[in-house]
Amino acid sequence: MRTLLNIIWLVTGGIWLALGYVLFGIVACVFIVTIPAGVASFRMARYAFWPFGRAVVERPGGSGVMSGVSNVVWFLVAGLWLAVGHVSTAAAQFVTIVGIPLAIANLKMIPVTCFPFGKQIVDSDQLPPGVRPLHSL
Repeated sequence: MRTLLNIIWLVTGGIWLALGYVLFGIVACVFIVTIPAGVASFRMARYAFWPFGRAVVERPGGSGVMSGVSNVVWFLVAGLWLAVGHVSTAAAQFVTIVGIPLAIANLKMIPVTCFPFGKQIVDSDQLPPGVRPLHSL
């Protein structure tokens, strides 16, 4: 079922979302100071490309002050615009009955889109015991 949902996701907008993350990742890597944002963007591109069967959890060791500062900068520079992309894609997916679960999943991705630092994306099957995901698709 995950594979079928991922294929439908890919066709109904996942590829464009992933390309948006890749584009920002390339731009961020051009400037040396923003390479960590570029790496986070590439990580999110993989998640936006094939999201079902993955979960978002807090990074072990927590998030420090640098993660908080990075999240604020990320939100202002890219997170807000990528979240708008998720909302517009979700609106288009809501038009069809098949797309409604995909649109809901798209909206669930917005918190990690806006604030990716201090979070980790793992396969749902490989969640450590006792770890509760922030959200899972």
